[in-house]
Amino acid sequence: MSSIDHFWAVIPAGGAGTRLWPLSRSSAPKFLHDLSGSGRTLLQETRDRLAPLAEDRIVVVTGEPHREAVLAQLTELAADSVVAEPAPRDSMAAIGLAAALLERRDPDAVMGSFAADHVVADPEAFRDAVRRAVAAAREDWLVTLGIEPTFPSSAFGYVHVGDPLPGLEGASAVREFVEKPSVATAEAYLATGSYRWNAGMFVVRPTVLLDLLHQWHPEFADALRAIAAEPARLAELWPTLPKIAVDHAVAEPAADAGRVAVVPSSFPWEDIGDFDALATLLSRGQDEAGPVVLGDPSMVLSVDSTGLVVPSAGRVVAVVGLDDVVVVDTPDALLVTTRARAQEVKQVVAALKDGGRDQLT
Repeated sequence: MSSIDHFWAVIPAGGAGTRLWPLSRSSAPKFLHDLSGSGRTLLQETRDRLAPLAEDRIVVVTGEPHREAVLAQLTELAADSVVAEPAPRDSMAAIGLAAALLERRDPDAVMGSFAADHVVADPEAFRDAVRRAVAAAREDWLVTLGIEPTFPSSAFGYVHVGDPLPGLEGASAVREFVEKPSVATAEAYLATGSYRWNAGMFVVRPTVLLDLLHQWHPEFADALRAIAAEPARLAELWPTLPKIAVDHAVAEPAADAGRVAVVPSSFPWEDIGDFDALATLLSRGQDEAGPVVLGDPSMVLSVDSTGLVVPSAGRVVAVVGLDDVVVVDTPDALLVTTRARAQEVKQVVAALKDGGRDQLT
């Protein structure tokens, strides 16, 4: 499959992954880890599936503390392809900065934004969906990839799919974005067949994105363009930018204005947001009984137990008579919980920060 002319892949690589503590830390977030057992980190896997479409037109936006680690993992990228944020400002600032830089660099650019910490099991189907999205984006649509739901999740937002767009194969109008629903509401969505998961994947011309942002947040858009025009002003202007997600800043109001398209997609997709999701991912195709192991299986002894074990401290972990347990053993911290309570791990990180133990977070 050949690359797409003037297509730029933008990879926002941020967040601390607090629900995956103590494996994911602020100093080494989850995208820098191999969480699929493939031998490649999530960031490297993201680059691998985008490279056939974009070749060397890949831009990573990450935090200043992680820039060197990103460059070390993505040796194929030039140093100026990794843009460092002085401080986290949420996804609109990160994606908007990339858009402002690309707007000046390539007037014919179409950019696609794809998070560094997602897992896609069928890269070819993913790339086919991106190609369809690029065709719609060239017609000045803001395009999102809508993932076919596999269960009524209350952890994801949804895209309400409208009428097909004439002349744009595989693309439809978006009626609205909806926030994370209750399970009952999600079941009702799935029953209609007209809703897709919002995976936060957007394809758009940089100028279109920034012009849409300017409609609702003019000073925000102006500041991003000012930084792109004078990179030396980054430290000055960055702290003034709002902390807001691209969904809220642009996608939702643009959908209400009839400016957003969706390419409904059925490729397998995972957002490894917590250890329950990680256990689900790793357990696929596993026939043997017992917990799934991320790491060296010889370091885990299990008796009548299920769940997930991550032996990362160099010592044997034994689990006896526990169902759906989560054990993550690292050199300086040990987590024991259940898959059902996996979302609450972030409370541990908050407690450590409140107690002044930031070195563990």
